[in-house]
Amino acid sequence: MLSSSRGGEYARAYGLPRRLRVEWIAAVTIAAGTAAIGYLAYKKFYVKDHRNKNMVNLHIQKDDPKVVHAFDMEDLGDKAVYCRCWRSKKFPFCDGAHTKHNEETGDNVGPLIIKRKET
Repeated sequence: MLSSSRGGEYARAYGLPRRLRVEWIAAVTIAAGTAAIGYLAYKKFYVKDHRNKNMVNLHIQKDDPKVVHAFDMEDLGDKAVYCRCWRSKKFPFCDGAHTKHNEETGDNVGPLIIKRKET
């Protein structure tokens, strides 16, 4: 069993000369420092960047704490088409912007269509 008081014996047991041990310690220190700096840079720039890109609502009523629209059924007429991708320029109504969004992201979102029942 090797004890901490016999550190030199540990290195000799594995055939590592003293010079190689010093170089190895320096290399590990540099690698750990580089990894830490890389990780911090990743957290600072990459993660925040993607957090904003993953937001559903990019520009509609951003000053409001929550975007809510309410409509009376009587006011809808025979058919109403509502946006669910949040990319429509006519929001809350759909203008077909989901087509471009789906092509760019591989998503499959479509509009919400509300129709009166035919009697």
